[in-house]
Amino acid sequence: MLSSTELAAWLRLIETPQIGRDGARRLLAAFGSPEAVFEADPAALAALGSAALAEVLQAVPPGWPARVAAVEAWRHGAPAGGPARDILALGDPGYPPLLLQMADPPLLVYTLGRREVLAREAVAIVGSRHPTPQGLATARELAGQLGEQGLTIVSGLALGIDGAAHEAALDAGAPTVAVLGSGVDQPYPRRHVGLAARIVDTGLLVSEYPPGTPPLAAHFPQRNRLIAGLARGTLVVEAGLPSGSLITARLAAEAGREVFAVPGSIRSPLSRGCHALLRDGATLVETVDDVLRELRPGPRQPGGASEPRAADPADPGGGRGSAADRAPAAVAGPDAGPAEAAAIPHARALLRALGHDPIGLDELGARTGLGAAVLGGALLELELAGIVARLPGQRFQRLGRG
Repeated sequence: MLSSTELAAWLRLIETPQIGRDGARRLLAAFGSPEAVFEADPAALAALGSAALAEVLQAVPPGWPARVAAVEAWRHGAPAGGPARDILALGDPGYPPLLLQMADPPLLVYTLGRREVLAREAVAIVGSRHPTPQGLATARELAGQLGEQGLTIVSGLALGIDGAAHEAALDAGAPTVAVLGSGVDQPYPRRHVGLAARIVDTGLLVSEYPPGTPPLAAHFPQRNRLIAGLARGTLVVEAGLPSGSLITARLAAEAGREVFAVPGSIRSPLSRGCHALLRDGATLVETVDDVLRELRPGPRQPGGASEPRAADPADPGGGRGSAADRAPAAVAGPDAGPAEAAAIPHARALLRALGHDPIGLDELGARTGLGAAVLGGALLELELAGIVARLPGQRFQRLGRG
């Protein structure tokens, strides 16, 4: 654990204007620690950079004492029985080793929850904040199944694909890590405050920004490099051009990590980002085995496991059964429940006409020859059965892979 003096020196180094992360790492490489940087002879500092560097480091950054006091108050203010609060400095024994392999690791990492999950094998799942129902179902399916295979799911707590991945991991009994573009005490979006609270019970909130830091737009591209850095691979489920998800995937590729993408409809704007990644060499993902094959080469047990996993009460991901046992109804699709679909008039013709792309009522009527009243009634029954999703603009989409 960082002493108060060490923490104050780290915060001063980070808060000093004109230094930046690259400059701070150069100083640390030369002098060994933040305290040594500030104790260094001005001539030695000038030799490393310039006379101006020595002057900058001698000045106390504006607001630094207040920042130190606020961070210390947060670190020591954990309620009894509440989630653990930790601050990890670059080079600490507990600092995430995968982050050290990144070109631009954070100098300090703030964590809230179970820090030990950082030692587990992890995969990042990211995607659109405004996904299709099929995209949400796919994210949930893959995240749940990967969690059951012992992988920690890393994502950014955003609406859409990120939130679905976190929720599916939790539902599968697996830990999940949410990387924030704000302080760990300021989860964003506010709609996911409850989700963040669930995550810290078995997983972790992570940020390089001190507690109390609000969510600022400039923070989120920086946050993406931590998502990529904490995982052995990044899986993109629905992403447009351009998007933050593609930034995360690019950063993963630059770090030598695996990049995965789920293909989609050629007519969907949310497929273009994934298709671009696939053209650039990302691994195409249709099932969880496509991910495990790259992360865990070698023989696997049926269902994708690289080796049998016994139930372990200390392991949140162990002994929880197969993904098929708990997959959402929307993931299973109409072909997984033929009796239910068969009971709906015109279901077979409608599902054949729907395909897997969003489609409007007029085009459905032309494909099936059904009148508006009959078509509307059948679609409503399929929607209530969880087989078809109604999209904005009176468009419909078939759910599942069937």
